[in-house]
Amino acid sequence: MATATATARAEPRRAPQPRPSSTPRRAPRHRASPRPRVAGNVVWIVVVAALLAGIVALNVAVLRLNVQAEELEAERAELAAKRESLEAELSRGAAPGRIEEIAVTRYGLVEPAEISYVRLARVKE
Repeated sequence: MATATATARAEPRRAPQPRPSSTPRRAPRHRASPRPRVAGNVVWIVVVAALLAGIVALNVAVLRLNVQAEELEAERAELAAKRESLEAELSRGAAPGRIEEIAVTRYGLVEPAEISYVRLARVKE
């Protein structure tokens, strides 16, 4: 036994042989160390926040315009009713019976008993 161990020590050790593979190995690439992408994420958050703020501002502007349109519509309806009442009052005031009544009661005018026409001669130039 002593001889077997002595001969084994005398032999130099060989480096392990790589296993043969069917495809040749590529040289390993040097990867850049992974960097945290905080700056890119912050940019996206800011962009989304700005878009949301724009949408909210647009909705507020539309709401204000709708309120203003409703107020103007109510004012238009009120003015249309006032115009109709004024037109009715004007037509009542311009009626011939009303004018005759005012002439008789307020100014003491009477209707003529007889209607006479006066003809004027034409003036020659």
